[in-house]
Amino acid sequence: MNYITKKGALQKACLSIVILFFLQLKGFSQVQNVPVNLRVDNLICEYKINPISVDAANPRLSWKLITTDRNIEQTAYEIRVGSNAVSLTKAKDIIWTSGKVLSDQSVHVYYGGPTLTSRQKCYWQVRVWNNKNQVSPWSMVNFWKMGLLKPTDWTAKWIQNTYQSDTTGGPSPMFRKAFILDHKIRAAHLYITAHGVFEAQINGKRVGNDYFTPGWTSYNKRLQYQVYDVTSLLKKGDNATGVTLGDGWYRGYTYNRRKDVYGKKLALLYQLEVVYTNGKRQIISSDKSWRVAYGPIRSSSFFDGEVYDARKEKAGWSEPTYRNLTWDTVKTDETIKDNLIATSGPTVKKHEKFLPLKVFNTPEGDRVVDFGQNLVGWVQFKLKAKAGDTIKLFHAEVLDQKGNFYTKNLRTAKQEITYVFKDDSTTTFEPHFTFQGFRFLKVVGYKGPLDSTNLAAYALYSDMAQTGKFSTSNPLVNQLQHNIQWGQKGNFIDVPTDCPQRDERMGWTGDAQAFCRTATFNMDVAGFFTKWLKDLSADQHKDGAVPYVIPNVLDSVSAAASGWSDVATIAPWNIYLAYGDKQVLQQQYESMKAWVGYIQQHSRNYLWDTGNHFGDWLFYAGTNYEDGAALTDKNLIAQAFYAYSTQLLIKAGKVLGRSDDVQKYTLLLYNIKKAFLAEYVTPNGRMISGTQTSYVLALNFDMLPENLRESAAKRLVHNIEDYDEHITTGFLGTPYICHVLSRFGHTDIAYDLLMKESYPSWLYPVKNGATTIWERWDGIKPDGSFEDPEMNSFNHYAYGAIGDWMYRVIAGINTDEGDPGFHSILIAPRPGGKLSSAQAELETLYGKVKSAWSIDNGTFTLDVIVPPNTTATVLLPSVTDQITEGGVDINTVKDITDIKKTGHDAQMSIGSGTYHFVYTMKTYGKHNN
Repeated sequence: MNYITKKGALQKACLSIVILFFLQLKGFSQVQNVPVNLRVDNLICEYKINPISVDAANPRLSWKLITTDRNIEQTAYEIRVGSNAVSLTKAKDIIWTSGKVLSDQSVHVYYGGPTLTSRQKCYWQVRVWNNKNQVSPWSMVNFWKMGLLKPTDWTAKWIQNTYQSDTTGGPSPMFRKAFILDHKIRAAHLYITAHGVFEAQINGKRVGNDYFTPGWTSYNKRLQYQVYDVTSLLKKGDNATGVTLGDGWYRGYTYNRRKDVYGKKLALLYQLEVVYTNGKRQIISSDKSWRVAYGPIRSSSFFDGEVYDARKEKAGWSEPTYRNLTWDTVKTDETIKDNLIATSGPTVKKHEKFLPLKVFNTPEGDRVVDFGQNLVGWVQFKLKAKAGDTIKLFHAEVLDQKGNFYTKNLRTAKQEITYVFKDDSTTTFEPHFTFQGFRFLKVVGYKGPLDSTNLAAYALYSDMAQTGKFSTSNPLVNQLQHNIQWGQKGNFIDVPTDCPQRDERMGWTGDAQAFCRTATFNMDVAGFFTKWLKDLSADQHKDGAVPYVIPNVLDSVSAAASGWSDVATIAPWNIYLAYGDKQVLQQQYESMKAWVGYIQQHSRNYLWDTGNHFGDWLFYAGTNYEDGAALTDKNLIAQAFYAYSTQLLIKAGKVLGRSDDVQKYTLLLYNIKKAFLAEYVTPNGRMISGTQTSYVLALNFDMLPENLRESAAKRLVHNIEDYDEHITTGFLGTPYICHVLSRFGHTDIAYDLLMKESYPSWLYPVKNGATTIWERWDGIKPDGSFEDPEMNSFNHYAYGAIGDWMYRVIAGINTDEGDPGFHSILIAPRPGGKLSSAQAELETLYGKVKSAWSIDNGTFTLDVIVPPNTTATVLLPSVTDQITEGGVDINTVKDITDIKKTGHDAQMSIGSGTYHFVYTMKTYGKHNN
């Protein structure tokens, strides 16, 4: 190529670059011939991917930027919404477009178009501009579909059976309807709910993969309905559908064997809407034309299990060829009030499968299967026996000292599956309307071999994606993290229960508030808690008192306990921090105010020393130590939480711009703290209850003036040392103790607590073979005996609240309260506890955050991932003067700014991307604080 040719080519290349740059500025990246390292993915609407039952008037849309470039921020976005997926990509049939919006907001962006109508399906996509003057291609097309927004959208009638035997603990009714579809089907959606729990079929196939629908809400005020796309299950011509109902939470047994809490009769509401290719519609609704019969499920209960008699099966009962000549008519119930809402939280689904670890005979002669994991769900079997033979399955969490099957801690819950074989063919069976908490299975009535070919345990829990991972160089700590996660899985079954095995299984508010922040690290619980908090508001008393459990199934006086009812303020704030969800504060703000208002009305001179409180539930109360004084004054705790709820209300008010409330409650908070000091603290800063919990709450909630805080922290440390570096806190002190120690420069003591292996400690259950978190520090005592079986759950997540400290301090992943949801990130790991490494990942609404550190012969390495459209402040512990990133001095890395020393640490700001820091670490004192 000669010089002239080269010159012409160069001119053409320059011209092309100019043109491409101009097109980028105008938003035409899709016409570029060169790829841009920027795209948009992970589109969600109201925390869901392609939801089909949205009832928000203006749904919120979120997306993630995908790029491998560093320091990428969104500077603008454009959303377009259309009525057809193909047309949308051609910019046709547009319902609404945001236009180019100059904003870095990529989460919770409100739809701003015309009013949406029931059943309306909206297709949407988005593109973004970044801070490098690049524009992404349009994203893939996602959609959302509106639910039934008006009561008049329902043409279906509530139907019930007419049997006198329709009572709690009785057989499950089966409802059936045959129908004809005259034309070719374009789309079909089933809208369905029940009083009780349901399982639907169409033409012999199960509808959906949800369990225990419609889920548990405050049924008399909020009843969810589910929507399913059932197009593939239907055909032109003859069709049939069937629905089986179980007692569930609606009328099944609850605490103290109370039943019929919401009603005595099961009922079904069913509306199948079919759209033909010719545009016509047909609706098949529950009405008097349906038929009902009893079948093989003779009883079902969350507490007691299920009795299934296969001899009473009605083969093909949900298929069009079945003849229901002996089935009975149904009755409609016009008195059932309208309180239907679309499903907002995640439904319960089947997840992990566990095969038998071993099968053995106990000393008492029982045949027992060990699945190796304390889980919540059920056992599926594939067995062969004779007609009329009965097999019984019993479930337990642990074996006793002698290795025998132990169920005393279940109290009155049976957790029993009874199955009667109909013939000698091989049968595959799993339960329907029940779940068990167990690791061990006792099999009675079956003599054949039991192994991985015919037995499997399945975990069931709300469909929350795992967002967090945490591990260290210490296997015991890793098992602790495993136990925390499985405690969450087993107790997040539509509501945050206290335990999944005994006769309780309620949404205890104290457990939920203690664990909520940890829960946000492990799994995506945004929709889960948002849904549950709406029921809290619904069941909150008119005077502002919050019941002990949500949904409330207790009596009217079981409400307003400190540390329990404060979930009304604590949980919304934690969800806001984790997901940047301002709407949850708006949704719960009046509830927050009402709870603080209740305390105000029951306080005297700003001192809340009335009412019944649980106190620091299940604190260490042993006698093995000389002191043994771990009992914290309940009214002191109440006053501390009064202040905390008021403080969170102030914070929420600031976020929402409620300046008058902020001023009002700031004055209230001042007086609450003043009353606390006068009543519970000596002039020298000594608490009247000299316990770990009293000092933890006082310090964590800033109840003490600054000049007394350091001395109080030292008193806390001395208390811990007096107990040989053991923890003595209960449900209310435990979530905060390590955070308080780290905040006041005692991270080494926090590590000592974490690493302790003897009772009471987090690792004591781990050393004793736990695979979930125990309710008590000593559920199994050092001598192998059990605590009081009346209250001794081995799957109780409250003490798992240490997970929050593990993520935020050991790994050092946190969010900025002023810019929450991990839009502004803090990476500040704190090594200690003789750990040589620790790493954590968190999938945020912006993408993956990672912090992974290791220490090798004094060399400290930190690997960091910051997702696009976020920034991070990194705090490197105990630094020398030489820090490298990617092998070069950090002062020469353009993506690292604001470098400065902070004590022994180095602080800096970074944009998105992957970073690799290395330096020689200094040591100070016992551990690196």
